[in-house]
Amino acid sequence: MSDYSEVQTPNVGRHGVWIGARKNPTPELAYHLETLGFGAIWLGGSPADLELVEAMIANTERIVVATGIVNIWTGDPHELADSYHRVEEAHPGRALIGIGVGHPENQGDRALKPFTAVNDYLDVLDDERVPESRRVLAALGDRMLRLARDRAAGAHPYLVTPSFNEGAREILGTGKLLATEQRVVLREDAEEARALGRPSVDRPYLGLRNYVRSLSRLGYSPEDLESPGSDRLIDDLVVYGDDAAVAARLDAHLHAGADHVAVQLIAGDGDDVHADYARIARALGLGAEG
Repeated sequence: MSDYSEVQTPNVGRHGVWIGARKNPTPELAYHLETLGFGAIWLGGSPADLELVEAMIANTERIVVATGIVNIWTGDPHELADSYHRVEEAHPGRALIGIGVGHPENQGDRALKPFTAVNDYLDVLDDERVPESRRVLAALGDRMLRLARDRAAGAHPYLVTPSFNEGAREILGTGKLLATEQRVVLREDAEEARALGRPSVDRPYLGLRNYVRSLSRLGYSPEDLESPGSDRLIDDLVVYGDDAAVAARLDAHLHAGADHVAVQLIAGDGDDVHADYARIARALGLGAEG
């Protein structure tokens, strides 16, 4: 890194893929997604050591690999900073660091002041010279969105509808990255799609107060948010249907103010995920340039 103040935010393109790190995605899958034209891979629940991030970057040429997110309660900021600099030295411009508070129910009393905790974590990253332009914040509420605007390259909201992006963009303003997540089930039958997609919404998210509050602000009633989630809620959070319907929902995030939308593929047993990602890429009109 030559000049800390001039480090640019990596170009993640308009479409990416969100994958939970616990699913052990492989570097080979990263290469496949790059060849399909996706601009970024977001690793949910990424450890602070960034070993998986680095392995994916090392097996590809240009796709950005982002953490979506490193949990501030379990990921030491000094370790994260050291890992970022290791990856950046070996592969300049390829990593983006997403951080957030995770699930407060698991953290006891220390989770009572998440805003303060994120600020303190960012102070350490500042001291360790991790550029603001290389970090994004998990943000659902206005206060955290303003922090993402003021102390990061932007925000990475999760489990939101396209309408969320309108208010988020107003807070972030122009020039800040808004990279949102969208669940996708490649089924056309509504009952089959809901059966596959509903568990990914119901547990743990309908039992977590920060997500319930976020969804309430988006207009969902207590009845919608009661486990296992109403059909209305699931249909809004998990897109399904033919290829045109899937592409339209993903693009709706962009039209509402997002810069980037990350596909979380909810696959069934026996599904060929490589073929599924290729189908989504075709529906989006992606090519080798991302």
